[in-house]
Amino acid sequence: MGEFDPARFRGMTESRMSRRGLLRGALAGAGGLAMAATLAGCSIPGAKANAAAQKVDWTAFWKQQKPTKQLNFANWPLYIDQDKGKYPSLQMFTKATGIKVDYQQVIQNNAPFYATVAPQLRAHQDIGYDIVVMTNGWELTEMIDNGFVMQLDHSRLPNFAKYAADSVKNPPYDPGNTHSLTWQTGFTGLAYNKKLAPKKVTSFQDLLDPAFKGRVSMMNDNTELGHAGLLAIGVEPTTSTAADWRRAAEWLKKVQPNVAGYYDQSYIDKIQNGDTWLTQAWSGDVFQAQANGATDLEFVTPVEGQMVWHDNMLIPMQAQNPLSALRWMDFYYTPEIAGTVEDWVNYVCPVPAAKDYILHELDDPDVANSPLVFPDAAIDKVTHNFRVFKGYDEYEEWNSIFNPVIQA
Repeated sequence: MGEFDPARFRGMTESRMSRRGLLRGALAGAGGLAMAATLAGCSIPGAKANAAAQKVDWTAFWKQQKPTKQLNFANWPLYIDQDKGKYPSLQMFTKATGIKVDYQQVIQNNAPFYATVAPQLRAHQDIGYDIVVMTNGWELTEMIDNGFVMQLDHSRLPNFAKYAADSVKNPPYDPGNTHSLTWQTGFTGLAYNKKLAPKKVTSFQDLLDPAFKGRVSMMNDNTELGHAGLLAIGVEPTTSTAADWRRAAEWLKKVQPNVAGYYDQSYIDKIQNGDTWLTQAWSGDVFQAQANGATDLEFVTPVEGQMVWHDNMLIPMQAQNPLSALRWMDFYYTPEIAGTVEDWVNYVCPVPAAKDYILHELDDPDVANSPLVFPDAAIDKVTHNFRVFKGYDEYEEWNSIFNPVIQA
């Protein structure tokens, strides 16, 4: 594409918050204890018992809903196609349906956003949004378990059934996509600078090589870090135990002599400017760096495997325009609309057929042919889902095991 494309440069000018921000980051600072209490309060057994008792006849619920002409959509910054302050995909939606969209980029991190809306959700109050986008993790699990989100009417989502990738159907954190549809997906693996690194990187074991002393960066998100350790020791994350977590932490401690630091989004800057040579990395960041000229940077799926995460659209309870939310979800799961969004955000597209649309209609082979945006089906065999915590105590045990690695 010959003209200036802001999608190629936004990662260089505006940092994206981690999609997997957990308590470790959210609890830093003076407000930490208050937020911990808020999140813990969302997890008390009574809350889930109440959620289970509040059974809804969802078939009857959806039959009773009346169409509206409004949709209130909460998402992360820089996470939808943009053109001079407008959102073309949303404009196409309004033109096709007559539904106006109030799009708000208000989610900076999963934990603080959830802490903000949880009191209203517990009180059965409208939080002001018909769709929220949350990463699979502790907060999303809590929203589902506490009955804070609606069950979807899949009879109104034929495009999801027709076009969605197998990798986003029936996820372990929401079997049957009962409450959620994937917005975007990303891989967490490794990346290295081919020009500076002393060897080709293929495995997590390369992190231990003394040739990389002081040149390795790891993520300061304990979920990402801990799961890298589990893959490194050959443990399937979804079925891992606390004993496995401790072994993974011990392995990660062996890497520490080579570690320059545990970083947030700034890891991508560190490896681009040569401060580090080898890093944990998100696939979307590497694609954007390559598109911006970092041709020596290469994303690696380690031989032990890589992690996959999903940001998901959910409809909060008490949402005022639930049918509008379903209309958007179904509209999004078409090659044209998913392709329009994907050509801007450059993560892993949940609609494989969007590849042809991007290639032939948008004339953008760089995005369409990138394995970081449209991965080969074989990649599913080496891709792993994150552990779904069974409760707050288990989640806290994970934190207690992996936070000390970062803080050492």
